[in-house]
Amino acid sequence: MASVIVLGTQWGDEGKGKIVDYLAQKADAVVRYSGGSNAGHTVVVNDIAYKLRLLPSGVLFPDKTNVLGNGVVINPGVVLAEIEGMKEKGISCRNLYISDRAHVVLPYHQRLDELQEAALGANKIGTTKGGIGPCYMDKVARVGIRVCDLMEPAVFAAKLKVNLAAKNAVITKIYGGEPFEYDAVLKEYLGYAERLRPYVTDTGVVLDELFAAAKNVLFEGAQATFLDIDHGTYPYVTSSNPTAGNAATGSGIGPRFIDHVVGVVKAYTTRVGEGPFITELLDSDGPGTQIRETGREYGTVTGRPRRCGWLDGVMLRYSARLNSLDLLAVTRLDILDHMPLLKICVGYEIDGKPIKHIPASLNVLARVQPVYEEFEGWLTDISGVRNYDDLPANAKKYLARLSEAAGVEIGIVSVGPNREQTIVLKDLF
Repeated sequence: MASVIVLGTQWGDEGKGKIVDYLAQKADAVVRYSGGSNAGHTVVVNDIAYKLRLLPSGVLFPDKTNVLGNGVVINPGVVLAEIEGMKEKGISCRNLYISDRAHVVLPYHQRLDELQEAALGANKIGTTKGGIGPCYMDKVARVGIRVCDLMEPAVFAAKLKVNLAAKNAVITKIYGGEPFEYDAVLKEYLGYAERLRPYVTDTGVVLDELFAAAKNVLFEGAQATFLDIDHGTYPYVTSSNPTAGNAATGSGIGPRFIDHVVGVVKAYTTRVGEGPFITELLDSDGPGTQIRETGREYGTVTGRPRRCGWLDGVMLRYSARLNSLDLLAVTRLDILDHMPLLKICVGYEIDGKPIKHIPASLNVLARVQPVYEEFEGWLTDISGVRNYDDLPANAKKYLARLSEAAGVEIGIVSVGPNREQTIVLKDLF
């Protein structure tokens, strides 16, 4: 038996879905423990791309148990649409379990997300406007509606009436928006409830039974370390804790059940939305643009162009410490195939003086300058390489410095989007 957390070490979009899909071949269960439909994962199997928003990446395997834990916020319309989409592709979701303790995203959450972002103007966070933040706000304020409430029509109706009255007052009186009709929302969500009912259970018990049976369990992180509400570049973060410490809390198990933590790192750095980005390339026709276009760096959920930059080793070392990383899974190395010169940020300076930590203050972080080391590119197509020793020498030098900067051993190298385009240096299951 083994349990493994797979999470992002940067600002998301590292290719976690591909790594989870690959590792899921030897796992018995895949568990999402945080985030909501704002987290897009793309998995490519036999050149067919599956874009997942709420469903765990293990759903592509008919024999795997897939869990949406209590730490996830559930948009019923989104998850049901995903389930139907999978069925149309011949993929059954009969082994999907949704926590009865997870919170429900409602239409007023999405409306408030849009209105709040608009009101912030130039100071906007850059959310996906999916209602994720307002839903987590209700959870913390103890007025949220959970999946177990949705399963009881009378309970849901009563809670919705109270919440909708309060939210409509905010929407209309503060933001000047249009209110929601109670009966319409009630009817829509009670319809969702009946369709969701077969999947709803106490997922903590499901996981306990899996561990008792000595099964292999894979925990799938959403978003990434630097979007963590506590440890990321606040306030330009998500509304939950994507880091390893939340895998236990967000899925309903004890921390001693966690054996290994794998950090997924893109061979360069990207970010969607607002916020600081030390190694960002701001060129209009240079390496940043080349990375974006070669890597098709556009958001899975929003389609927004991602900001692109050189690999930041300081970020990786922070992620390694915070998440107790055992191994790195390096993705998208092939995107750098045709770049003659590469850089890795190996340190930070302020006013010419080195600093050894990442500042919490964005005002201080804005003064940080990256310290780079340069590397010659390999200028060779590596998408067909399946053995680490067969990689070009310059690619291995780049990977070695990446690992050294993070202080973590490399366990997996991805050289393309398909499942088979994976080099494994160390097995976890």
